[in-house]
Amino acid sequence: MDNNVLTVTQLNSRIKLLIDCDPVLSEVCVRGELSNYKVYPSGHHYFTLKDADSSLRCVMFKGNASKLRFRPESGMSVTAFGRVSVYPRDGAYQLYVSDLVPEGAGDLQVAFKQLKAKLEGEGLFDSGHKKPLPQFPDKIAIITSSAGAAVHDMIRILGARWPMSEVVLLPVRVQGTEAPAEIAGAIKYANKYKVADVIITGRGGGSIEDLWAFNDERVARAIYASELPVISAVGHEPDVTISDYVADRRASTPSNAAEIAVPDCAEMLEYLDNLNIRSSQAMRKRLGELSGRLRDLRGRRVMRSPSAYIDTKRLELDRAASSLIAAAERCNSGKRREYVRLASALDAMSPLKVLSRGYAIAESSGRTVRSVRDAAPGGKIDIEVTDGTIGCRVEEITEREND
Repeated sequence: MDNNVLTVTQLNSRIKLLIDCDPVLSEVCVRGELSNYKVYPSGHHYFTLKDADSSLRCVMFKGNASKLRFRPESGMSVTAFGRVSVYPRDGAYQLYVSDLVPEGAGDLQVAFKQLKAKLEGEGLFDSGHKKPLPQFPDKIAIITSSAGAAVHDMIRILGARWPMSEVVLLPVRVQGTEAPAEIAGAIKYANKYKVADVIITGRGGGSIEDLWAFNDERVARAIYASELPVISAVGHEPDVTISDYVADRRASTPSNAAEIAVPDCAEMLEYLDNLNIRSSQAMRKRLGELSGRLRDLRGRRVMRSPSAYIDTKRLELDRAASSLIAAAERCNSGKRREYVRLASALDAMSPLKVLSRGYAIAESSGRTVRSVRDAAPGGKIDIEVTDGTIGCRVEEITEREND
């Protein structure tokens, strides 16, 4: 009996050996919904895969998790690839995941949507941050593969449209795991050393995997941080990448980027010719107007006889002076009449005028005597007449009765 007794460790190890030797469990695909998804500081991912009736503990180690091109989230339906084994310490079996694929859309589409939402929330796509392109750039930096057809098309178009600009090629890989770091590094280099006035970065068409370097967060942030304006030219017209959203200007193709970056010298020459024609026409019209004005001035009497013109103005000045003098005299005469009227009215109201007619003013203690009550028997009053003052003493007061 004792020979059949196993320790917990022995039992867990035996179960682990049985499961590990099962070829079906060593490579399984399990479809389910992610739950309790957590990323630990170690870089390992722990989560539960569940369906309507069951759940399965899962772990995805850092090495495999770093290869994911999207960010797994709880509630997401996925297919998990891996092996089933037992963790002896807990005696629990779990799925050791090597890869995850979202259901309904590829991992690249999911990664694209997640990064787009993240960067848009941070404001990297805001139109207020986008810089204007220089109208006549002296130097143009092209960041792309030196071996692709896109770079030759851009150089050819730039040379044909605006040969005055210098083209600086910063060759990078545009596909593969190393491409994002090289593209971002080239953008930073162009800004640090100011190698150009504007940057074109992109590549020719391809699958979403081929264009994926321009959906990388490092490239997007390098474009956003660029002090030089950036034109994104990735793939064909239907292809849209994260770089297109962040760049200051999006071109439908690399060839279109070259057309956007510089003006067309043929169009500029035509424009200058039109300006020259319009300028000549405007000059001829102006000269005609000035010639007509000169003929008009030449025919005037003042030009033929300047002294006669001065004589005419002298007569006009004399008439104006006479008119002003007459107006001033009329004004003064009216003012005099008004003065006399007011003086007469003021004189008629003067107390002295009243006195000259035989009237007198009686005052007592400096106050005018208006009533018998203003004086008292024995009191002194002053009577003012037209030529002086008479001092009097009151002998008797008789108050008149009013009827």
